[in-house]
Amino acid sequence: MASTVDMDFPIDGILPKKETGAASFVNKYPDFDGRNVLIAILDTGVDPGASGLQTTTTGEPKIIDLIDTSGSGDVDTSTVIEVKDGSVKGLTGRTLAIPEEWRASKALENFDTAHPNPTSQEEKQEKDELQAQLDILTDADKKYNDCGPVYDCVVFYDGDTWRACVDTSEEGNLSQCKLLASYREEHQYGTLSTDDMMNYSINIYNDGNILEIVTNAGSHGTHVACIAAGNFPETPERNGLAPGAQVIGIKIGDSRIGSMETGSALVRAMIKVKEYKCDLVNYSYGEASHWPNSGRVSDILSEMVNKHNVIFVSSAGNNGPALSTMGTPGGTCSALIGVGAHVTPTMMAAEYSLREKLPPMHYTWSSRGPTSDGALGVDISAPGGAIASVPNWTLKGCQLMNGTSMSSPNACGSIALVLSGLKANNIGYNPYSVKRALQNTAKQVDGVEVFAMGYGLVQVERAYDYLVGYCKSMECKTEFNISCSGNGRGIYIREPIELLKPSIIAVSVEPVHYEGITEKEEKISFCMHFNLICDASYVQCPSHLELFNTTRSVSIKVDPSGLPEGVHYTEVCAFDVTCVEKGPVFRIPITVVVPSRVSDTVNCEVQYKDMSFRPGQIRRHFLHVPAGASVAVLRVKSNDTEKSCRMLLHTIQLVPQCQYKKYEFEKFVNISDRGETTQAFPVVDDRTIEVCIAKWWANIGDVNLDYSVTFHGVKPSSSQITVHGGDGVCRFELRSHLKTEDVSPQVSFKSLTQPLRPTESKIRCLTGARDLLPEGRQIYALELTYGFHVSKTTEVTPDLSLLSDLLYESEYESQLWMLFDNNKQLLGTGDAYPHQYNVKLEKGDYTVLVQVRHDKKAMLEKLKSVILLIQHKLSNSLNFDLYGSWQAALTGGKKMNSTSLKKTDLCPVFTAPIPDDKIPLVKTATAGCYLSGTITLLKEEPAKKASSLPFKYVITESPKKNNKSNGKDKNDKNKDKTKEDEYKEALRDLRITWLSKLEISHPLFEELRSEYEDHLPLYIARLQALDSEKDREKCVGEMIDLSRYILSKIDQNSVLAYFGMKTDNSTEASTIKSEKEEKKSQVITALLKLGTAQADVILNDWNTESCTVTDDDLDKTMIEVAKWTDVNDSKVLPLSIKHAMVHRQYGRALKLSLKQIEDKPNKDAEQKILELYGKLGWEHCARHFANWILVKYPQSYRPF
Repeated sequence: MASTVDMDFPIDGILPKKETGAASFVNKYPDFDGRNVLIAILDTGVDPGASGLQTTTTGEPKIIDLIDTSGSGDVDTSTVIEVKDGSVKGLTGRTLAIPEEWRASKALENFDTAHPNPTSQEEKQEKDELQAQLDILTDADKKYNDCGPVYDCVVFYDGDTWRACVDTSEEGNLSQCKLLASYREEHQYGTLSTDDMMNYSINIYNDGNILEIVTNAGSHGTHVACIAAGNFPETPERNGLAPGAQVIGIKIGDSRIGSMETGSALVRAMIKVKEYKCDLVNYSYGEASHWPNSGRVSDILSEMVNKHNVIFVSSAGNNGPALSTMGTPGGTCSALIGVGAHVTPTMMAAEYSLREKLPPMHYTWSSRGPTSDGALGVDISAPGGAIASVPNWTLKGCQLMNGTSMSSPNACGSIALVLSGLKANNIGYNPYSVKRALQNTAKQVDGVEVFAMGYGLVQVERAYDYLVGYCKSMECKTEFNISCSGNGRGIYIREPIELLKPSIIAVSVEPVHYEGITEKEEKISFCMHFNLICDASYVQCPSHLELFNTTRSVSIKVDPSGLPEGVHYTEVCAFDVTCVEKGPVFRIPITVVVPSRVSDTVNCEVQYKDMSFRPGQIRRHFLHVPAGASVAVLRVKSNDTEKSCRMLLHTIQLVPQCQYKKYEFEKFVNISDRGETTQAFPVVDDRTIEVCIAKWWANIGDVNLDYSVTFHGVKPSSSQITVHGGDGVCRFELRSHLKTEDVSPQVSFKSLTQPLRPTESKIRCLTGARDLLPEGRQIYALELTYGFHVSKTTEVTPDLSLLSDLLYESEYESQLWMLFDNNKQLLGTGDAYPHQYNVKLEKGDYTVLVQVRHDKKAMLEKLKSVILLIQHKLSNSLNFDLYGSWQAALTGGKKMNSTSLKKTDLCPVFTAPIPDDKIPLVKTATAGCYLSGTITLLKEEPAKKASSLPFKYVITESPKKNNKSNGKDKNDKNKDKTKEDEYKEALRDLRITWLSKLEISHPLFEELRSEYEDHLPLYIARLQALDSEKDREKCVGEMIDLSRYILSKIDQNSVLAYFGMKTDNSTEASTIKSEKEEKKSQVITALLKLGTAQADVILNDWNTESCTVTDDDLDKTMIEVAKWTDVNDSKVLPLSIKHAMVHRQYGRALKLSLKQIEDKPNKDAEQKILELYGKLGWEHCARHFANWILVKYPQSYRPF
């Protein structure tokens, strides 16, 4: 053997516990393993069948409740049905009992062998039938689309509690299905099927009217729960951090929108957190927000901490490595504990199987602080990867996942150990004392910056000892709110204008004693003496502060002059002079970013040569973007001659009240040896940009790179150009601000936006405890209804723009929209981020229901007429012409070409209205709609794409239709008639229209017949009236006779001869064409009515006194129909289907029926298709189709 086998697997790295001291803490205090601690896991849902989630270390149920607060699991069970003869009929149509193979392809081959050249009509029809069956099955295989399981749900009260049964048998055999109560009552769950292994539990609300089916929207939540509190009695080395803790699985990821969180789900979750008096919340979710630490949802999350003593732990985000990329709420809400993601050498070996050991570091993608208002953002860090349990339906058992989603439950479980010990010893604590203890006892790691690490890696035993030792200190029940110059939670100096002179910042410190935590006497006696210390020479602060139960203000001076280029971080730390060893009681974070100026004013370029990178290394460059710049181009070249490298290119600019993603560029690139990459992105001029180059943490080996940043600056006179079609020729200017640039402005429209007002709005009070906030605050819902029409197949995006791109920071709890077709089938759902959700629609009418929630009714009243935008994606981009002169725009002359624009020069650009025949989606594009797209300015890529700006074109009223030609034809036709003649014809035609409105026995037809015996439209009208009669059997004989009479009165050969003629150059060609087309239409109508009547007689075995009908008669009619029109035409399809049914050619009938519903789907037609599947014996197809009918034609709209 070449080497000795290492039999010691680094199991400690699978689910890390040593680095935080969690493992040693449990070894030292076995009873402090999380017992008596309840953790709420707010996530995608927790699988109760996953390994490690059955019991605690003391044998108690691990999961005490499973809840879906998103609403995506809600089933409306308000329909009441009485049991009769031991069964009920479910909404699927199945009877719910209360406690051979097809081979179409082979058949066609056999037929072809026996009949190589079929000649008779019967043989041809038989072959067509077999071919139709094969076509259907082949098409079904290609277009198979699973609608998912369709189950009946039965809810009843058994005298003790509400129970529910989901018919997972799909056959109505409820005795084979799991009977469940709400999970919290009996901790029971079921499995949908052994094929999918999806476990589910239920909850029942509102006296049985709502059944909540709880499943998983992903594997994420189960993995998180196992990290925090998994318990493996047989293999304890795989335990989570707090195996003795219990958990509540709260599904806040909405399955309708791809597991995205919603405000309403989070608010409902907080109601449950308070109801269960949870000790801890783990929240491994988050989004970028426009402003930190505010908004209705953020306030409600903070309320749980500040008023109800819940410790809320959340992931900091996975958006690094650039600074100020903290996610909300974990990194931006003061009440929460934000956790960064760390990776250790043991984890690298056990989880990632790296071939080399690297030093401990933070993951490259872990979000960094500070927040936009100056707070540090990351409070603490914990291991950010684990191999842990995942749901059974994944069929994996366990899986490696990494992210701050994993570091958060690691920290949360660590805190659970601390709380377990504190509870066992009856030592008081609160969210503020715990957070302060974690920060002051965390362990710094060499080489990891404070923006990523926060105050360090969690240390369980040190935090526990800290809380035990200082549980009686003056500040233990107090939070200290820091406010810098009125709104910042720290001092953040970043922009060039802030560096021109020293900044003097007024910092207020407010001691906050929340209700239920601090007694009044303690508030009165609160008084502390602080020594304020800062070790940075560029900061001056007072040395001392006396603080009592009121806000005090201090002045801090920050002088950045003399600081080198880069980022500088320090803190003003407040130490209790009576006990300095316990560490800072509060801190005032200070971040100063000093950008470098672009010294090359000719090329506007900054170069960096021979920059070395080791795995995980990050190099940050802060640049003052030159005034007038609009685009930056980043070029990176590898100097390595042997190996490739994986790099993360990340740039960030911060703009007030805009999320960092607004001006973010992020790109993973693999650069080969001696290779290079060029990337471009838009920039905001005269502000600081961070250019962050990082080597991927697991990319082994060092590399040397050269890179440069080049700025370009071409801008229009407006940052968003809007052209109104009614303004005629419009003008805007382009200017080059930095240097000579090649420009080639081009406009391309991608979508048509249609604004809609609601057709209905109502505010309703949400019933039930799950929508009742603490202190009896009732939540209301505003429900808005919008309707629109789609004229042809397209993709649409509904957008409630007033509230778009706002979630945690929004003043409203949530917004959710659901899009339905005319049959109430749910086609798509979306929330606060509209551009993530596109719905493909066919031609038809659609309804959008929107729900907005708030506990103040007056706030909802303001939105009762709010506009919803429907963005229709254009099938092809529409290019918009630009011109170099006013004259060219007016006359449609020469289009604008590329040009060279010198520095400071102005280039005028002109636009003309879009011609009416070029407006896309003309039936939708009414006045007030607008086209949306972009204008690109620079000529060469990649800067061309990066130079794009929004461009809108507002559509005016469409032109009136010109009907002069129609009027002329009508006048020509009537030119030889007197007014008396016209009056008589109009009176005749009016009387004819009443034939379909009167009883079939009314004498009007006979009266008209006696007066106008040769007027064929009279007989056509009578035929149509007979065809619409309910009792068709009584009318079918007259229909047959009348159809034949009409056919006998038309010279069919002359009509056929006319349509066989190539051209007609006679002077009366237009009149002759109109007459012949009318005759053709009459022939086709008569033949279709005749054939339909004949088929009805045969299929229903009706006895007609006037005539007998045979199969041959129907065949002859079909042959005649084929002379005049395509038998697959939509008007002919009903007759073609009946013809196939007469000959028992169910495959052909099915093929034609499927074609019929493509354009006009309806439930009755699809029920007949279901019968045809049954006649063919294709039970598998019948079941699939029956389920789709239930999905496509629900009885009501799906509840929110």
